[in-house]
Amino acid sequence: MATLRSAPQSRTQYAWPLPGDARAVASARADARKALEGLGLDAEAVDDAVLMVSEIVTNALLYGDPPYEMTVRADPAEIVCAVVDSGRPLPAPRSPGSGDERGRGLHIVAILSDGFYGCHPQRYLAWPARLGKATWFALPRGTEAA
Repeated sequence: MATLRSAPQSRTQYAWPLPGDARAVASARADARKALEGLGLDAEAVDDAVLMVSEIVTNALLYGDPPYEMTVRADPAEIVCAVVDSGRPLPAPRSPGSGDERGRGLHIVAILSDGFYGCHPQRYLAWPARLGKATWFALPRGTEAA
């Protein structure tokens, strides 16, 4: 994990390069859990965030292109987790059939983040000269931010 210097002193950012295979999911889950617990997020919110990280990392591996990077940004109001990849197509929620094995990940993220999720172009934090797309979700920090 690389701790990145942020402009405002009230913000913390972390970035992790992710492997380009199935190990990325387990690695991202472990790194996200450690970072979010360290930021003081309650246990239920950490569990929800780790599940959402799994979904957006899996989405990047299935539909994006390497390199892959996970970021966590925390400020006084919220924590934003993002996965950056260099693929061009933006992720879009699908309507899977009852027998489909895929297609529910963004629905899970939408529900657990109360609709605070999305995708946009973003520079990689570990490789600032590289442009990719970030699929992200946000969680409020405690009741005072809600």
